[in-house]
Amino acid sequence: MVDQLKRVRRKHSRRASWWDRLKMPNGVILALFIVLGFGVGLFVFSSAHRAWNRWHETQLLTEADHQLDQNHLQKAENIARQVIAIDPDSLVAARILAEVTEKQNRRETVTWRAQVARLDPDVDSQLNLASAALRFGQLDVARIALGRVPPNDREWAAYHVVAGWLARTQGNVADEESHFAAAVASEPENDTYQFNLAALQVLSPDPKKNSAARDQLVRLSKVTQFRAEALRTLLDDALRHDQTETANDLAQQLQMSSQVTFSDYLLCLDLYRKLSPKKFDALLEKVKSAAVNDRNNVAQLVDWLNRNRLANEALKWTDRLSATLTNQSPAVAAIAASLAQTRNWSRLKRWSRGGAWGDDEYLQYAYQAYAARQSRHGGAEAEFSALWSSATRTADDNSEHELMLARLASQWELTTEAEPLWQKLSNQSSARREALDALYKIYRATNDLPNLGLIAQRLQQSSPDEVTLQANAARLALLLDRNTAEGRDLAKQAYDQAPNDTNTAVTYAFALYSTGRTAEGLEILKKLPPDRLRDPHIAVYAALLFDDENQTETANQYIALAKAGSIYPEEKQMLEEIATRRQNLVSPSPSPAPSAKPH
Repeated sequence: MVDQLKRVRRKHSRRASWWDRLKMPNGVILALFIVLGFGVGLFVFSSAHRAWNRWHETQLLTEADHQLDQNHLQKAENIARQVIAIDPDSLVAARILAEVTEKQNRRETVTWRAQVARLDPDVDSQLNLASAALRFGQLDVARIALGRVPPNDREWAAYHVVAGWLARTQGNVADEESHFAAAVASEPENDTYQFNLAALQVLSPDPKKNSAARDQLVRLSKVTQFRAEALRTLLDDALRHDQTETANDLAQQLQMSSQVTFSDYLLCLDLYRKLSPKKFDALLEKVKSAAVNDRNNVAQLVDWLNRNRLANEALKWTDRLSATLTNQSPAVAAIAASLAQTRNWSRLKRWSRGGAWGDDEYLQYAYQAYAARQSRHGGAEAEFSALWSSATRTADDNSEHELMLARLASQWELTTEAEPLWQKLSNQSSARREALDALYKIYRATNDLPNLGLIAQRLQQSSPDEVTLQANAARLALLLDRNTAEGRDLAKQAYDQAPNDTNTAVTYAFALYSTGRTAEGLEILKKLPPDRLRDPHIAVYAALLFDDENQTETANQYIALAKAGSIYPEEKQMLEEIATRRQNLVSPSPSPAPSAKPH
């Protein structure tokens, strides 16, 4: 039987709709809702937190500002630091901290002024930073901040005032005067600017400037705010010019001023010592009586007596005072200086072993060391070395103490001990110029030309617009045959700025000579007044150039002038080179050896 075939129907699967395809397992949907809810919650919480922080920050800043207005500095600082913890880039908090630390005379001011300048780099911020840096001796920071002031904003009086103070700190008197004069030109009604310029120009050798400055100071002496300062400056000027009658009148006005200070009495002592021994003795007794109320005043008076070579008088007076005034800092150190000046080594040794020196302990070791060396007993050098090491170790990392120690070492002619201290200080902007000047003197005295050249270069870099430093660096670079191209450029820059200055003119003439342009160099020398070329140091270079142009007779005149004075060893060597050059010119050429004749 044939099997009956069965028809098999295929089951067709229903096509899934788009809605079906969107359907997901309940677990996945729940997870998505959780994630979404968490994200929304996080966003809401974050926004609320930021909003609360902003509100809280605003409240804190308002309170900090209020505390600052009330001069509650510590409270204002604590609140502002809370804001910084919330928002490290809070400009308002940084400004408050800058003002607080500035009022407290703290070095941290520079850090906060730098933060303000970073967050808001406008002109005021940069000038405030530069001012703070100058106040705390950070010259490099001040120079960089002033460099960030846009050229268009450098005509402001405020810019010139800060730039003028930087120039003063660097020892650049010409730039200082230029900036102060620009500030006055910008705001002629500002008496502070007028006083700054007058106090500087009263020192000028230019009679017109000196007279105008004196007139301005006389006017300011009638303005309450400037009365005492103007009288002090005028008195100092009168003393410098031996104008005793004028000085006497000014001294009386100053002593009658309500702003008179103990230092003013010392200034008056300078006058009466010149004017009248009777008045001097009377005022000295009056000042001594006033000093015994404060050991700081005792120290000031002893220092004044030491400076005026009256150390014996200082010792006679202080011997009668109570130990509470004399054996504590700062008087104890001032009296030690009196003993050193009078060369009383045994007493200095005893004195420096006792007393309460406090923060001046480093000076205690220094005076002990000096007394040990001067006593010249057996083992004195070993004792000196040990004590001096204690002095430097105690002063370490305190730039003010190291500076004082370096000054003492130079004063006592301890060159070996002074040099490393000045070298260290030369890397600290607050004392860099003084340190470099001291090192220049040391290396000049020892004729250490390589180090002298390096210091001249660093001095020029520390005050790049000062023509005297440019000329010195240029001349030494040419003498040492180091960086001669840079030296010639510096010589040209200095000459372009001050063509009538003898030093710059001679240096540029020497630079031209070094490149074979002697004739041009001579033309520059001939523009100088003849009497300036008679200086022994200048005469050396004049002789060199005239001799190179075969003007022997004129060269000989300058050689004689140079030899008649005291000149540096390298300048003596230049004169020897002239003699050698002349000898080579007149020496006959050696005759050729006769040829051998055959036998």
